[in-house]
Amino acid sequence: MTLHRPRYAVHAALIVICLVLACPALYALQVSTLTLEEAFTVPPKLFPPSTDFYSNVSSLFEDQNFGHLLLNTFNVSMLVVIVKTLFAMLAGLAFVYFDFPGKWLLFFFILLTLLMPTELILLPLSALVSQLGWVRQDPQLALTIPFLASAVGTFLFRQHFNNIPRELVEAAQLDGAGPLRFLFLVLLPMSWNVIGAHAIIQFISMWHQYAWPVFIGLRPEDQMIQVGVRKAVIVGTQTDFGLLMAAGVVASIPPLVFFVLLQKQFMSGFALARDK
Repeated sequence: MTLHRPRYAVHAALIVICLVLACPALYALQVSTLTLEEAFTVPPKLFPPSTDFYSNVSSLFEDQNFGHLLLNTFNVSMLVVIVKTLFAMLAGLAFVYFDFPGKWLLFFFILLTLLMPTELILLPLSALVSQLGWVRQDPQLALTIPFLASAVGTFLFRQHFNNIPRELVEAAQLDGAGPLRFLFLVLLPMSWNVIGAHAIIQFISMWHQYAWPVFIGLRPEDQMIQVGVRKAVIVGTQTDFGLLMAAGVVASIPPLVFFVLLQKQFMSGFALARDK
């Protein structure tokens, strides 16, 4: 029997790499504890940490309406994740288990949209939602409807459904199961890893939306959290870096928690198959 020696050098190198990658987050957390005066001290105060983090966070929630922005962003992100995942699953089902004219051409066109920068459609899309009256009357519709289709999700679910044995389809047909019943009773229980991976991607993408909410000119109370972070840090003509980092730390907690809860599904959803 061959004993594997501990690879101390490899472990040490990985620890160093992790620390280097964590430095920006640790620095942001440190600066978030500083007052405006301490943030502009040269050299900047790093150790020991200041105790102004609570004051910065209290200022965000009491003066900048951060709690409402966090809740609004969470609601928008979760709505997009749920509907987008459902649409992607239905599209994947159609491309794998249905035959219709132009199927491959349509799938190629969907993949082609991945090459189109979002900035190209901001102007016509904003004109459309303004004409529909969503910006003032239904801001959540303006924030969610343009993002309910997912080329990435369609590709992920199509590839996943392609790897499911065809015998299951034949067995479901013999049992009289229709397409939707087959999707929710057979495919859905086998797709939690892909659903988790897709949910993380879309949640983080929506959570970091900045250009679209700014471009359509939503009211301050209807904005997303990233816009709130930008507007919360100006003090006179200076940027309060302590408040800025505190806002960044607070805004990063929900997607971090979401990722931690679904990290197993995320890793399994993108794992490469290995020969046993």
